[in-house]
Amino acid sequence: MEGAGWGSPGRALTLPSPPALQKRNRAITARRQHLKSVMLQIAATELEKEESRREAEKENYLAEHCPPLHIPGSMAEVQELCKQLHAKIDVAEEERYDMEVKVQKSGKELEDMNQKLFDLRGKFKRPPLRRVRMSADAMLKALLGSKHKVCMDLRANLKQVKKEDTEKERDLRDVGDWRKNIEEKSGMEGRKKMFESES
Repeated sequence: MEGAGWGSPGRALTLPSPPALQKRNRAITARRQHLKSVMLQIAATELEKEESRREAEKENYLAEHCPPLHIPGSMAEVQELCKQLHAKIDVAEEERYDMEVKVQKSGKELEDMNQKLFDLRGKFKRPPLRRVRMSADAMLKALLGSKHKVCMDLRANLKQVKKEDTEKERDLRDVGDWRKNIEEKSGMEGRKKMFESES
């Protein structure tokens, strides 16, 4: 298998010329457009079939549950027809009520399952909380009621610590007011004092 690899000297890699590449791209684009149009035609026919099937189901249901109305000629027949219609309305209302109860029950079950799911995951829905300003004493009094007798004055329980004088603080105290030092060192007399204090 000499000369079968990419890097073999006996075989050179040839790229298609630009017109051939353009022709190929046009063919690919045309094929895509053709496939897209065929898919859209199939989808349109499926939608038409689905719509006709739904219409047929609707007509069958109406023919089964709502027979054509025959208006009688005498008053007694009209009253009998009204009684029959009222009975059918009552049955339909009962079915509607039963369906509503089932829907409410399933909705409640869904909410419970979602809550259990959140509990299992550890993600709890936090209720919106208001900011309440209370002192520690007021909070303990609200929680414990009359049992609360301890005063929560936190500052009273703190230890008092004496500050040790550090060298910097001593130097700052010794320097005093900086304005006085500036006034003393300003002018020729101040410079003379600076030289005298250095020597």
